[in-house]
This record gives sequence, C-alpha cells and structure tokens, in this order.
Amino acid sequence: MASKTNPIAFLQQVRSETAKVTWPSRRETMISTVMVFIMVFLAAVFFFAADQLMGWLIGLILNASA
Repeated sequence: MASKTNPIAFLQQVRSETAKVTWPSRRETMISTVMVFIMVFLAAVFFFAADQLMGWLIGLILNASA
C-alpha cells in the first residue's frame, strides 16, 4: 500500500536524490550516442545480409524441387 507522504516532502526527497546522481559529461554522451548509431548500423547490415542469404537459399531449395 502506498504511504501517505506530503507532496512537498516528496519533491524535496526527489531533489535530494537527483543531486546524488552522477550525470555524464557532454563528451561521454556524444561518444555513447555515436557508439549506439554505429552498433545499429552494423546490426542492420548483418540482418540485411542474413535475410538476403536465407532468401537466396530458400529460393534455391524451392526452385530445385519444382
């Protein structure tokens, strides 16, 4: 069951906890963002290649049995 905390006290606690957070620098954020874009690109290339290969193999199997 939820405790009945005063909204003002709650906001003070939130502010206190937020002050404890170690926020990343702009440089760290940019590096992480670039790394995510690179990994997304590599995953897209991999899945595209895997899809093309499987499609080609299935085409060979289906054409060979016809």
